[in-house]
Amino acid sequence: MIVELAVLTIDPSRTAEFEAVFPTAIAVLARSKGYLAHELRRSVETPNRYALRVEWATLEDHMVGFRGSPAYAEWRAYVGPLFTTPAVVEHFSPVAGEED
Repeated sequence: MIVELAVLTIDPSRTAEFEAVFPTAIAVLARSKGYLAHELRRSVETPNRYALRVEWATLEDHMVGFRGSPAYAEWRAYVGPLFTTPAVVEHFSPVAGEED
């Protein structure tokens, strides 16, 4: 399993809009092959910054399957206009002694 961590910085005047549209946007992503789960958290210190954690079966499921699909454009159409800066995205794999 791969964990995608994305830091999303939203226009401060549009955080309510982001939170309202997020369930629709994440449903698009959740239909993708390899999607396992997600979690969205809002920063306490910077209320217009969110951490999105998505679990994927493989890196390719995210980077090729989802990002190369029409679903990615649909996801971006919902949330992209609300970003003030591009999302910062990294992928994490298990370390020794944990899930392989």
